Amino acid sequence: MHLPQGRLPGERGVRGVGMDEVRAASGLPLKRIYRLFAAKDDLVVAMLARRDIRWRGDLTAFVEQVEDPRERVLAVFDRLARWFAEPGFRGCAWINIHGELGSTSEAVLAEVRSHKREFHDQLARWARAAGVTRTEPLFLLAEGAIVTAGITGDPTAAAHAREAAAVLLDSAR
Repeated sequence: MHLPQGRLPGERGVRGVGMDEVRAASGLPLKRIYRLFAAKDDLVVAMLARRDIRWRGDLTAFVEQVEDPRERVLAVFDRLARWFAEPGFRGCAWINIHGELGSTSEAVLAEVRSHKREFHDQLARWARAAGVTRTEPLFLLAEGAIVTAGITGDPTAAAHAREAAAVLLDSAR
């Protein structure tokens, strides 16, 4: 089943997009969609899982172009800055969907937590290579920048988080 690239949560949220719109966008009959996804939450989980692979893959490709381990960690924030400046950026899909459905859907909550854990672990690998043993401050800077940029629409949150990350990296040496 092909759905438009990650637009289910869109500007109106998951609840604001009806299954008839999903049917029209996918070109599949509702009966087939419901055979593939018994509930809308199942579709949301599948969309988030697919988006996770793409998002973290793009991040990895960007960061691993950088040779120096310290600069690799800082490249995470450079990639965030590019993402924040993309047309239509509305913040983190996982955070947005968690806000909308996370308290009512165990499956959605599990997928959101999985993505955040995977992102944390990804960042931890780069941080360890740079000699940093505590990833949480860097992770919180990245997550804070994502939320701030999503709310304010200002991509400079990534630059501010990058500056703070550089201080953390330098103090860890």
